[in-house]
Amino acid sequence: MKKIFFVVLLLLSMPCLTDEPQDALNRIETEWASIYYGMPKQQQGPAYVRLLDKTLTLSRQYPQDTGALFWHAVVKASYADHQDPVSALAAIYDVRELLTQVITINPNTMGGSAYVVLGTLYHRVPAWPIAFGDNMEAEKLFQTALKISPNGIDSNYFYAEFLLATNKLKEAEIHFERAGAAPVRPEQTYADTQLKNEAKLALKIIREKKAGTVGNSFLSLLNVAQIRFAL
Repeated sequence: MKKIFFVVLLLLSMPCLTDEPQDALNRIETEWASIYYGMPKQQQGPAYVRLLDKTLTLSRQYPQDTGALFWHAVVKASYADHQDPVSALAAIYDVRELLTQVITINPNTMGGSAYVVLGTLYHRVPAWPIAFGDNMEAEKLFQTALKISPNGIDSNYFYAEFLLATNKLKEAEIHFERAGAAPVRPEQTYADTQLKNEAKLALKIIREKKAGTVGNSFLSLLNVAQIRFAL
């Protein structure tokens, strides 16, 4: 599940103000995926700052489009991983508020992915009094996402990571299988392909662990079960 980083210098241009919302969102998703999966970590911060400007413009241009709001939250969460702890914590609270807005307006946005991202945040951020981390709340959010998209890549993959991190290997295996079998969405080909590959690798390592032949690779699998949108 370890990502292979390679330099991707091509970043897509800013969505034109005359674009339809879905076309602009597809560009945002593609650019985010190229940064997250294809760019060395030390180069990601400035790229996320540029992309944040685009998502902010898009969300202002289409204030009723929850997809635009969702992607602004995703990019903001991704950039938080490159900020100092105080700034990152403030950003994560902003992300929680943005995702809550998305769910309030349209819980089915992006196939319920707002629940997935929010669930991952609740699982990964520190608990009170530092932040709002809460595994019980995280599981509720993942379960809600699965009700909306029972066979989706995002809903199954990130729930599987949660189960893996909480040492529920049998259940994690089921959901990694579902994520690996899910069809690639035409508008998210790059990101979905990466996620399917990681699901297949996770399955391989889990099965090696069950067979008692995995060694240190299982520890590597646990180490990369991180926030995927600040993931």
